[in-house]
This record gives sequence, C-alpha cells and structure tokens, in this order.
Amino acid sequence: LRAARRDVADPEIETIRLRTAAQAAWRTVDTGGATLTVRTGGTVRADPTQLQTLFENLFRNAIEHTDGDVAVTVGLLQRDGDSAGTTGTNGATRGFFVADDGPGIPPVERDDVFERGHSGDDGTGLGLAIVEEVATAHGWEISVGEGPDGGACFEIVDVEVEVDDEVSTDDEESASEGD
Repeated sequence: LRAARRDVADPEIETIRLRTAAQAAWRTVDTGGATLTVRTGGTVRADPTQLQTLFENLFRNAIEHTDGDVAVTVGLLQRDGDSAGTTGTNGATRGFFVADDGPGIPPVERDDVFERGHSGDDGTGLGLAIVEEVATAHGWEISVGEGPDGGACFEIVDVEVEVDDEVSTDDEESASEGD
C-alpha cells in the first residue's frame, strides 16, 4: 500500500545484489512456515526501495495464496532459457524470476492478475499491480506462468543483470531462510 501511494515512475537506479535485495525483503514479510531459496550471485540495476517492494509483494502473494507453507525461489533466467530455475553466465541472462510451489494461478486469470483490484480472494488487489508498476518504471517486462514445481512463476525480463562467481543452482549451496 505504501508503494501505491507514492510515485514509482522515477526510480533512482543503483547496482544491487539480487540475493541481498531478496533476503532483505523476505525479512519484512510475515513468512510463517514459508522458505526462501535464492539461486543467484548476480546484480541488477534498480531502485533499491522499489526492488524491495517488488519482492515483498511477490513474496506476500505466494504466502497469502497458500496455507503459508510455501517454498519460494528467486533466480536468474537465461537469455535463451525456456524455464525458470536456469542460470546463465555473464552476458547470457535476460532477467530474474520469483517462483513458488503453491497452487499457482489458473491460465484464464494470468492476464488479469496485474490489474488493480484483481484478487483471487479477499485481498486488496493492489500487490501485483504495484509489482507491474515497479517493473514498468524500470523498463522491465513481467509475466506470470507456471513454475517448475507447479506454482506461480513471475518472470521479470529486459533487466540489466551481471552474474558473478557466487551463482549456484545446487539447493545445498543456495541461501535459504525461513522465519
């Protein structure tokens, strides 16, 4: 709601570690039994406050539309990648994703989820609209589909991403947090 009241059209761009931004946002959300895995050591060019807002709203969406015991994953998308969870090498990424293993979003609703007021239950219908506004303000494109574990997968593309040596696709090496 905070982001709905302020103008997101003029982001103040900085280089931000995607892992750090996702973990900081996770700490601000009531996560219950949910878990977060971050599979990237990359950086993005974004407004830090707006990127945190984007993550917070996607995390809340995943948690609120499940029984709370949801696994959320953040990672990079290959430029030619055909599924979430793939990690490219420097120069071969096209953006990042936030996926969960919850019930997902039915295909017939996917075109509507970013509209203000659209809610799958008794939510405000603002969270995903704010996510889209933040993405658009940065020149990014966002879409929603099905993740590798059957839940929702939000792909944010046309993002300036730099990948470093910390990238891991092994769950044992990924950062994982739960409240």
